[in-house]
Amino acid sequence: MTEPRHVLVVEDDAKIAQLLLDYLRSDGFAASAVADGNLALAQIERTPPAVVILDLMLPGLDGIGVCRAVRQFSDVPILMLTARVDEVDRLLGLDTGADDYVCKPFSPREIVARVRALVRRSDGRVSVSPQAWVVDDAGLRISWRGQWLSLTPLEFRMLRLLLSRPGRVFARAQLLDSVHADLRDVSDRAIDSHVKNLRRKIETAEPGSNCIASVYGVGYRFDAPD
Repeated sequence: MTEPRHVLVVEDDAKIAQLLLDYLRSDGFAASAVADGNLALAQIERTPPAVVILDLMLPGLDGIGVCRAVRQFSDVPILMLTARVDEVDRLLGLDTGADDYVCKPFSPREIVARVRALVRRSDGRVSVSPQAWVVDDAGLRISWRGQWLSLTPLEFRMLRLLLSRPGRVFARAQLLDSVHADLRDVSDRAIDSHVKNLRRKIETAEPGSNCIASVYGVGYRFDAPD
């Protein structure tokens, strides 16, 4: 019988930590919690978990410091928790190495779903395989399951960036940077419009596909299909 995957919760609010532990355990995970960044770092290095849920504000070493330190020796999936939506933009700008971000207050069920997605990606069961997506840089085109999508150069650069890191949240500012050659009239609202067009074109190639997820107040994430 397969042992349950271990999730380490790094959170100094005892009530939030216990809530996450309860939901994770009820969903079949083994879970434990620590409330200090330095202790978390030592535990991750000693006994690597399947996923780390990491609060931004911690005593000792904060979440950014923990994440950067972990990335020196491990690629364990990290889900960062933050109390402010606008903080996610800063975290993304710092490129801390976290795989996903969730803002408080959050739904515990959403956290469990994100953890499961991170485990699947880590296991290699969710990926952008050559059979699914083909990126032709020279031709500025991308195909989905053998069908070339009709993309503008701007849409090509945006989708290429999203595909490069499945599961990672990209802020609108990062998507703007990715299309810098066409920044004449590009705004946050225009980015949303281009994403809408990308979704429609992917849906045309494969009805029912919903790969580009919105992250409220932040930006977008590509979720590779199971």
